Amino acid sequence: MVLLGAMHFLMRSNRRLFVDVFSRLTHVVTIACVLCGGVSASDSQVLVSEKTNFRVTELATDLEHPWGLAFLPNGAMLITERPGRLRYFYKGELSPRLVKGLPPLHSAGQGGLLDIVLDPQFAVNRFIYFSYVRGTSGEMATSVARARLDNMTLSGLEVIFNAYPMTGKRHHFGSRLLFGLDGTLLITLGDRGQRNWAQNRTVHPGSVVRVLPSGGIPYDNPFVRGPKDGRALFSHGHRNPQGLAMNPSTGEVWIHEHGPRGGDELNRLNAGVNYGWPVISYGREYWSSARVGEGTHKAGLAQPFHYWVPSIAPSGMAFYSGKLFPNWKDNLFIGSLKFKTLVRLELGRDRVLHEERLLPRKYGRIRDVREGPDGAIYLLTDAANGQLLRLDPT
Repeated sequence: MVLLGAMHFLMRSNRRLFVDVFSRLTHVVTIACVLCGGVSASDSQVLVSEKTNFRVTELATDLEHPWGLAFLPNGAMLITERPGRLRYFYKGELSPRLVKGLPPLHSAGQGGLLDIVLDPQFAVNRFIYFSYVRGTSGEMATSVARARLDNMTLSGLEVIFNAYPMTGKRHHFGSRLLFGLDGTLLITLGDRGQRNWAQNRTVHPGSVVRVLPSGGIPYDNPFVRGPKDGRALFSHGHRNPQGLAMNPSTGEVWIHEHGPRGGDELNRLNAGVNYGWPVISYGREYWSSARVGEGTHKAGLAQPFHYWVPSIAPSGMAFYSGKLFPNWKDNLFIGSLKFKTLVRLELGRDRVLHEERLLPRKYGRIRDVREGPDGAIYLLTDAANGQLLRLDPT
């Protein structure tokens, strides 16, 4: 009775403090019930962050290295699996049938079937766009194609972009896709392990390219008056960018990329900018403690908005703009492959104001992060038995 009276007084005098105390007390009681066997952890465990409490629901399992996720207007989801399968998730179930009509692709190392996005006019034209690796074990590179989706079948397939040159190396494909507000398509491309390609504006690896939905070159690309093979380039000096997202509050596009041993970067993406790799970096060589390149600064090369040492190995990225988590509004969420966490960032105009790491090593390597149409946050985990997860408020 004394406790109830105290809680009643606290609620009347300071409602915010009451809510905080009650939430923490509920969490302690829940943990106690789990430990004593009264309630199962899977049914009652509350996950606590600095700003809000949430729960994680496993929607699908046994996905083989899922890579990208897209939401359809009917509530279904398309999920890419790196070995070369396109899966269909609808009404809580992963269809045993595969979406048919993918082009021939090569799955090796970090390559295979990668990212996927819907055309901004999908409701009218039914186009989806996806990136994948073409070629053979001796020569491979990133491609992007589009096709119409009807009844789990792709038709009218067109390859709209082929990266060149090709190489037998099996890593650093990059490969995130994003439609800009102007309707052009941005494609991130890793340096394919050929570092100097990132500073060569006559080749595609180590860059972000910008094309029209048909594959044509926009007239206002920054290097459109330069060498023919570089006219698609929007920016360059990238190592292996696997995160690309638009801030819906500002329209700014953000990009992150893997550094070597340390030096993962987060940047605003701007036309014509040289982001420095491999001339400057905050990372070190894998085989020694030597700095990469010429140091961390050089005139004419962009400094990162934020960098991580040690590396978090970032993949996937989304700004939160929904209503389910009001305390997370405008926060940036990034998957971490290395530390198996979901990184939450609060951004200022010129720096990261705060970083929090969620789900530490609970679900494995987080490959993709998306905000769903329902305001929930969806994750893909990178494993031979990968998962589709949903974060909801408690």
